[in-house]
Amino acid sequence: MRITSRLELPPDSRSDEITLQIVKCSRCGFAGIAVYQESRRGALDSESVDHTGFRVHTGDWKALERAINRCPRPNKWRCKCAAHHKLSRTDAWGRWNALDDLRLEGAFQMKL
Repeated sequence: MRITSRLELPPDSRSDEITLQIVKCSRCGFAGIAVYQESRRGALDSESVDHTGFRVHTGDWKALERAINRCPRPNKWRCKCAAHHKLSRTDAWGRWNALDDLRLEGAFQMKL
């Protein structure tokens, strides 16, 4: 499994770093997405990392890959492109929720 594209997203009420990733397996041909979230809130030596992969409906996966690949600055969360605008959405509590509209078909722990 390898990350083929990524989009850095703004921090939310829970995470200091959020990265939406396109992932592919060269052995079996699997394609999905992953989300890396890191929080450094709390004690100085505390850090919380979550890296979760998702199986996604093929149409949603292709649309995400196109959107991320069109971004002129995918490593800059302050980019004002359409992909960043759409995928930086948060809910009423300030939590990132851009995956809510996707047809997710299961989750798995990312191990690269």
